[in-house]
Amino acid sequence: MLYKKLRLIIIQSGIIIFALSLFPVKAAIVASIKPIGLIAAAIAHDIVSIEIILPDGASVHDYSLRPLDIKKIKAAELILWSGPAMEAFMSKVTETVTIDKKIEIDLLPDIQSLLLRNSNGSCLSYLDSSISLREMGFDKDKKKQHHSQHNMHFWMSPEISRKIAIVIYEKLLKLMPIHHKQLDANLQHFKFSMLMTDAYINNQLSELKGKGYFVFHDAYAYFEKYYGLTPEGCFTVNPEIPLGAQRLYKIRRALIKKKVICVFSEPQFRPAIIKAIIRDTPVRAGTLDPLGAGISLGKDSYVQFLIQLSDQYVNCLKGD
Repeated sequence: MLYKKLRLIIIQSGIIIFALSLFPVKAAIVASIKPIGLIAAAIAHDIVSIEIILPDGASVHDYSLRPLDIKKIKAAELILWSGPAMEAFMSKVTETVTIDKKIEIDLLPDIQSLLLRNSNGSCLSYLDSSISLREMGFDKDKKKQHHSQHNMHFWMSPEISRKIAIVIYEKLLKLMPIHHKQLDANLQHFKFSMLMTDAYINNQLSELKGKGYFVFHDAYAYFEKYYGLTPEGCFTVNPEIPLGAQRLYKIRRALIKKKVICVFSEPQFRPAIIKAIIRDTPVRAGTLDPLGAGISLGKDSYVQFLIQLSDQYVNCLKGD
């Protein structure tokens, strides 16, 4: 009798799960990565929800869409993504989405004109030119697969992010005109908070200009250019590739030669390497989070991301 009851419960549960799978997943706005979602959340606040496809800690370079991801994308009222150079995993599923329901950021004319061009492995300019591209984790095949001619970490630029916010606002205004008052209020709040944040960060970072440091990979160029910071170098172009012994030796030599104050790792990449390189030196170790993994989506989430990043620079470079 007990066996029959358990069997009936299992069968009924299976039927319920199957039935639920037939219903579409409701997702108002889908953003490919967290930083884009941070900007979108400011404009869509109190109007629609935001769903992020790439989970915290995952890499854009090798991520594969799950069935639930595909359902969210197909159910979305608006899809936001960087473009195939950064997010190849989004390319196929967005092909059939109509232009009025998606924003591909690398195709926006106002954004294209502001994208920084990648040099021949931009970290090379900071170190001994004898270091090969392969040592940098950036051989010919990897370059073709993972890197475009532009630096695609555009969300690090407050200027570009303002323009992206306006594009999202204009798109949502067409899709949801009934919410025009809230959209107007959200955009104005975003612009004002960006002005205040910009002033705060400029003041905070002004005394750090000229101080030497290394970053883990070349993700911060927009932020650094905007606020006048200048790194002495970066560990790698492609953070997915392990660093070779010769590369590590040259970095350690450069740290001492250039009197570097701090080296920055990232939450998802090998801090043990940093500790090994700075051992027996006065160089401090810090962390920069280029994706805002710990920040909750909300109307001030993007400015929180900028302030957090600024604080991370200060904590290591100014350290007592």
